[in-house]
Amino acid sequence: FVPTRVPGLDIVPATVDLSGAEIELIEFEARTHRLSTAIERSAKRWDVVLMDCPPSLGLLTINAMVASDALLVPLQCEFFALEGLSQLLTTVERIRGRFNPGLSILGVVLTMYDRRNRLTDQVADDVRAVLGKVVFDTVIPRNVRLSEAPSHGLPALIYDYRCAGSEAYIALAREVIDRLPKLKKAA
Repeated sequence: FVPTRVPGLDIVPATVDLSGAEIELIEFEARTHRLSTAIERSAKRWDVVLMDCPPSLGLLTINAMVASDALLVPLQCEFFALEGLSQLLTTVERIRGRFNPGLSILGVVLTMYDRRNRLTDQVADDVRAVLGKVVFDTVIPRNVRLSEAPSHGLPALIYDYRCAGSEAYIALAREVIDRLPKLKKAA
């Protein structure tokens, strides 16, 4: 793990070594539980573990789901995102049935939201109609400052605390804390 400039926040960054991990995992027994086992060994180090997964449903993402209590699902406000969401929900049901019956969906957050685009509103309306309260009220807007932050090696909130994107992430964090009793106690 790597400490950050944010007190109490450590990260475990992905490296080039991870690129072949899916192929290597195929050979292991209990390949779906490798991450869960590793996190359990370090459980006392952190109160909460957040994992940023690739947008695929391969073994790395499956490992993260098996190791998780809940999922926070980012959904781009674009047409094909709805198809991906359907596949994700099917996979979550399979994970619950075979490996992790306690896995829940904490919420779906709409991202890349552009209020000037009618398709954005249509996707948001469709997702809310299907999932209801599972969808967070907060939406993460398309925002230049958010897209610039990684090129400076900084989290958005450190790069530009007052931009609309950072303010949206702060609002989302409040909603997440309200939904997670474990986080509520720590806050």
